Amino acid sequence: MHGTEESMKKFNLTKKMLALALGVLMLLSVMTGCGKTNDQAGGGSGDTQQEQTGALLKKIKDSGKLVVGTEAQYAPYEFKDLDANFVGCDMWLAQQIADSLGVKLEIVDMSFDGIIPAVQSGQVDLGIAAFTNTPERAKEIDFSNLYETSAQLLIVKTGNADVYSTKESLAGQKVGAQKGTIQSQLIQSALPDSELFELEKYPALALEVQNGNIAGLVVDQAVGESLVATSNGGLEVSNFAFTAEEASFGKSVVIAKGNEDLVAAVNQVIDKVTSDGSYQKAYDDAVKLAASLGL
Repeated sequence: MHGTEESMKKFNLTKKMLALALGVLMLLSVMTGCGKTNDQAGGGSGDTQQEQTGALLKKIKDSGKLVVGTEAQYAPYEFKDLDANFVGCDMWLAQQIADSLGVKLEIVDMSFDGIIPAVQSGQVDLGIAAFTNTPERAKEIDFSNLYETSAQLLIVKTGNADVYSTKESLAGQKVGAQKGTIQSQLIQSALPDSELFELEKYPALALEVQNGNIAGLVVDQAVGESLVATSNGGLEVSNFAFTAEEASFGKSVVIAKGNEDLVAAVNQVIDKVTSDGSYQKAYDDAVKLAASLGL
């Protein structure tokens, strides 16, 4: 009996051990399965995201609209007319792109430093706001071909064109730029002894210059000339000049990475309007309109 009981005990123990082992194996299998599911879901999510990103052009055409992010306070590139319509040579370019795709154009007005994040997140399809094509930005987004190149000016209070005409004269002085722009970077790199002063809007910066609170502000040539023309004699272009190596900037459309087909479609429009002279005409018309509006 003892032998039988002992055998039964061993048998039951063996069954328990086998059951335990089987349970452990099943648990490991479930955990492994979950791990694979998560990995696959993660990979699938990435693939799906890439698919969605790559399908941006299709989404635009299917929705029937092109959503463009801009900041409409940068005449002559983007601003509003008396009827609050979005105008300017950048907005003209946006319309040409929308027309080429056979869709309607929708403009979203936002802060300049919010446009690239909006492009990346898919809130807008393109960013068109006189964006300077830089290697730093190219790490985050893709650029179209250049549609314009422009010099950079230092705008000062009238009477100070010669006062602030050298880097030495600007040392220790506040020099303004719009927040998040290439002009901010330019001041830091080309005028390291000056103090960078940033605001969100150019009209506010121009007022700071006219009031004598800052020495000057750095802007694209077209914008600077427009600010001077509408300042009632309060502003002028400084005799200071950046070198071509320091400040010869080209402007491009901003597009989320992974959309080569959309980049190609945008480039096709840019190549056409820059070669046939229509962009230059749009630019000239925008300069005149901005001047007539006192911008």
